[in-house]
Amino acid sequence: MRMELGEIVADVTLKDIKNIHLSVHPPTGQVRISAPERMKLETIRVFAVSKLDWIKRERRKFTNQEREPARLFVPRESHLFLGKRDLLAITESNSRPAVILRHREIELIVPNHAGPLQRQLLLERWYRGQLREILEALGEKWRTLADLYPADVGIKKMRTKWGSCNSEAGRIWLNLELAKKPRECIEYVYVHELVHLIQRNHGPAFIARMDRLLPQWRALKDQLNRLPVSHVDWKY
Repeated sequence: MRMELGEIVADVTLKDIKNIHLSVHPPTGQVRISAPERMKLETIRVFAVSKLDWIKRERRKFTNQEREPARLFVPRESHLFLGKRDLLAITESNSRPAVILRHREIELIVPNHAGPLQRQLLLERWYRGQLREILEALGEKWRTLADLYPADVGIKKMRTKWGSCNSEAGRIWLNLELAKKPRECIEYVYVHELVHLIQRNHGPAFIARMDRLLPQWRALKDQLNRLPVSHVDWKY
């Protein structure tokens, strides 16, 4: 359900939890509240209103966050991969479409007269494959370190978050945009969702486990949320 707090609208979800949780998510400053199922709406509203100053500060951070301009997929255009900027090179050829990563350059081998959409889809398919390899390596690492392993890991475009978790199915999803972020940020999101397999909310138990598994997670979260986001409004 949605709750109006003056000019701010919060998404409220009632869950089987003991405490109320409030979070503000970039890039748009979306406000989310998770509250116990039996909690009265007026009690939730009073809690949210008491946090309005903090909410507004967090939203201002996201408003000022750098945005990537829309990409045209033309030669010499910069594209991010694992936190670094590479220049795009376009090679038209009758051979099979491919992506070749060189030092500071991403070459797209495309059919003659391939348009921007074809180039975009080829690059996204490459991003997906690169991210899949990283996630598979992280899966092996964290199965060894923490005996935690999802039943399935999916990759998809997500408009409002970096990752999500279905604890009942044991499945986690990661945002395709993470292929553009540093490896340590990808690992932070992976571990975050991994912990959600056993801790469904962001309460003390979740925080304690994150502290134990990835002590630097707060710094990584801040790093991720300071990086430029896509021109499309699509967080954490």
